[in-house]
Amino acid sequence: MITYNWNCKTVDAYVETGGNDDVVYNVHWIVIGTTTEGDEEYSATNIGTQVLNIDDITNFIPFDELTNDEVVAWTQSAMGAEQVAAIETNIANAINLDINPVSITLTIGEPVPSVE
Repeated sequence: MITYNWNCKTVDAYVETGGNDDVVYNVHWIVIGTTTEGDEEYSATNIGTQVLNIDDITNFIPFDELTNDEVVAWTQSAMGAEQVAAIETNIANAINLDINPVSITLTIGEPVPSVE
């Protein structure tokens, strides 16, 4: 089972807009997926940014009260379930290729590494 950790702690914010200070409008996200197979831990990472729609802010949360969980929820909502699933599927596929490689890099004149 792969565990996905969404880090949405780095953001761009308008100093002031709509009467509110430090309004988050863009999120720099990092998603790390990890799993364990036997004694080995495998992980893969996906990064990107997501612009938030701030046209109609209700229940404004001051920046110093924001949590990663809140910003993750905003980010995933702005992306939509399909995009969130695609990101996590890409990570799962990368981990699967790490566990079960279908290609390797070889150097002529060097021994072929064993693939278990």
